Amino acid sequence: MNKRLEKKPLFYAVSGVKNSGKTTLITKLLPVLTGRGLKVATIKHDGHDFQTDVPGTDTFAHFQAGAYGTVVFSDHKFMVVKKQPEEAQAEQMTPEQLASWFPEADLILLEGFKDSGYPKMELIRGANSSDCVCRGHNLRAVVTDLAPGAVKGLPEGVPVFGLEDVESIAEFILKDLFPLSGNTKEII
Repeated sequence: MNKRLEKKPLFYAVSGVKNSGKTTLITKLLPVLTGRGLKVATIKHDGHDFQTDVPGTDTFAHFQAGAYGTVVFSDHKFMVVKKQPEEAQAEQMTPEQLASWFPEADLILLEGFKDSGYPKMELIRGANSSDCVCRGHNLRAVVTDLAPGAVKGLPEGVPVFGLEDVESIAEFILKDLFPLSGNTKEII
């Protein structure tokens, strides 16, 4: 295994305001990153209480009847839904805790987490905002449909990529995470 992957998984956040295109960028990055030999998982923070089940499903009936957790599985995948105990609800789960579900992952892309300390790139779409909202040394790049000079509050030295420049964005992430690797075309 590549020495730089001994501390697994690595985290990289794709951040930005609501409807900036985070999910779209992640779904475009995934085939590029996995095509280079990485096992990639994703973690998305939902500020609302997401619903995985809908009325009429068996697991919905299980929760309605009082189950605090349920697992749905097939031969190829599984999904765990577990309610947080009330005393733990004030404490948000961390990506490190959630990463325990992905022990094989080399990289976990975090969707959101704009105020976190993880290395991140921020998406800025002119239709929503022209302001850079991520601050600090962990903002590694900006992805936008705006001209670099049109991004307000862009820290000096932070590179800017176009929304469709997925190959270059993936290459940048890999060079950021694996700075000593001469060949980021295939990390493992």
